[in-house]
Amino acid sequence: MYAVNNTIASQSFDKLQVQKLVKSDVFEILTISLEAESIFPEHTSPTDAHLIVLQGDILFHINEKVFRIKTQEHFSFPKEVSHWVEANENSKFLIIR
Repeated sequence: MYAVNNTIASQSFDKLQVQKLVKSDVFEILTISLEAESIFPEHTSPTDAHLIVLQGDILFHINEKVFRIKTQEHFSFPKEVSHWVEANENSKFLIIR
C-alpha cells in the first residue's frame, strides 16, 4: 500500500524520457526529463493539465506564445491545444492531468 521510490531521481537526461508515475480513473502523473537543447515534439493533452518544473529551465510553446518555466514553477494549460517544449538546460518536470 505504501511505497517510496526514486523514479524521478534516477531518470536520466538522455534526450527525452517519459515515464508514467501514477495512473488512476481520475488522473495521471507523468515524469519527464529533457536533456539540454532537446525538444519534446508537438503534441496535445487529452485533458487540462498542470506542469511543475522540478529541476531546470524550459520553454513551453503554445498558441504562438512562449513561456519560460524554471525550477519550482507551475504552469497550467488546456486540453487539445498543440504545444511543444524545449530545454534550456537539463530539466525534469511533472505533468499532472
